[in-house]
Amino acid sequence: MRGDDTRSHPLTDALTGAVMACLTLAVIGVEWGGSALAGTIAVLLAGAALALNVARVGRTGKIFVGVGLALTAAAAAVHGDWRSEIAEGLAKAAFIGAFFTALTTLRHAADTSASIARCGRFLAEQPPGRRYLALTAGGHLFALPLSYGGIALLGGLSLASAGKEPNEEIRLHRIRRMLLAIQRGFISSLPWSPLSFAVAISTSLVPGASWGNSVLPCAISGLILLGLGWALDTIFKPRLSTALPPRKPSTDNWSAMRPLIVLLTILVLSVGSLALATGIRAVGVVMLVVPLLSAGWILIQSQGNRVAELARRTGLYLSGDLSRYRGEIVLLMMAGFIGTVGSRLLAPVMESSGLDLTVVPSWVILLAFVWGIPLTGQIGMNPILAVSLVAPVLPAPEALGLTAPELIVAITAGWAISGASSPYTATTLLIGAFGDVSPRHVGLVWNGLYIALAGVILSAWSLIFAALW
Repeated sequence: MRGDDTRSHPLTDALTGAVMACLTLAVIGVEWGGSALAGTIAVLLAGAALALNVARVGRTGKIFVGVGLALTAAAAAVHGDWRSEIAEGLAKAAFIGAFFTALTTLRHAADTSASIARCGRFLAEQPPGRRYLALTAGGHLFALPLSYGGIALLGGLSLASAGKEPNEEIRLHRIRRMLLAIQRGFISSLPWSPLSFAVAISTSLVPGASWGNSVLPCAISGLILLGLGWALDTIFKPRLSTALPPRKPSTDNWSAMRPLIVLLTILVLSVGSLALATGIRAVGVVMLVVPLLSAGWILIQSQGNRVAELARRTGLYLSGDLSRYRGEIVLLMMAGFIGTVGSRLLAPVMESSGLDLTVVPSWVILLAFVWGIPLTGQIGMNPILAVSLVAPVLPAPEALGLTAPELIVAITAGWAISGASSPYTATTLLIGAFGDVSPRHVGLVWNGLYIALAGVILSAWSLIFAALW
């Protein structure tokens, strides 16, 4: 991330990798066995991971750590059981750090996959009539195994493809449409994917919520976001001063997509079946399955001594990739910590104010999430922070006249809209960098009509689902 210390610090990098690996194992122990010892170890390792990296992150990361320390001091001053509150905040930070570490193993395995690069190149080289649909579907699918790495891969390939166009007017329009297709495909995966933070965080905070009881309505939210983007691109085609030149057809065919489809099928089926068979929540299954799947993928790619190659790649990941992600790790973990501790400080204030959320109409609660998360994103509040701060102080869903899936639909809808609109999210930062415009321009100009319509339609869908459910 911008402002991070990019210099090599071999000892700190190796320690960070070891701490994050042990942290992930400890959180897996909590998720799969409920071990109190594993929970204590996870809390201690979360603090160690933050301490190791705080000096090497940019200004925003340091601000988040400063806010966390201020909240810690405030909790110590006003609450007798502040230590348990801090431990709870660090436990949330540990969960987020472990989830991020598990997901990035898959991105590391994909970095050296020729079949993934071929798949992305094929999508980027589609003819104008089906390019947007191919890229937005590809952005959606790539988001599952690669997360933000999918935007980076497809964005780079799209720029290379558009760069072959000599007409500047056509080239600029093509770049904008291709990048928006990728971004909107990515954010449409956030409401339903078991690998997204939107699902992982919201289902861990809302009592009675799970991926299994929310995935179908949330998948409809994803389809709405996909379909809306395609419809707007189809309706509002740019007016060109010259005719489009004939385009050389791609030398590849749709069989290039087969490896990605196979990978995603294995991933979704293994996570879903294990979650159903064991009763472990989906995010806990993801933390175990994804690293194992990544290791298998590396073994398939390897030649010669496969075990030695796996060991080498594991070392590169722990001492290389994780260190480069230090900015993301600190920001995400601190967002969870700040939201958790802040909500504990906020709860007594709300009680003393006499505010009774149980008398607020349920439809107001739903719309507050759909619109509130994107609005707070405009002032720099990470969706993890916003949801972690607000969700814990809410009464149980039943007391609000709602069910857990209804709340999850609204929360993940707002989270996805924030992903397309906030100038502080990784999606708009990446798309802005590729398009050579500011992140705010991406969110409010390129996506202005899209997010306005998405907010209206997803608000309607949240209310319709609540009425039907």
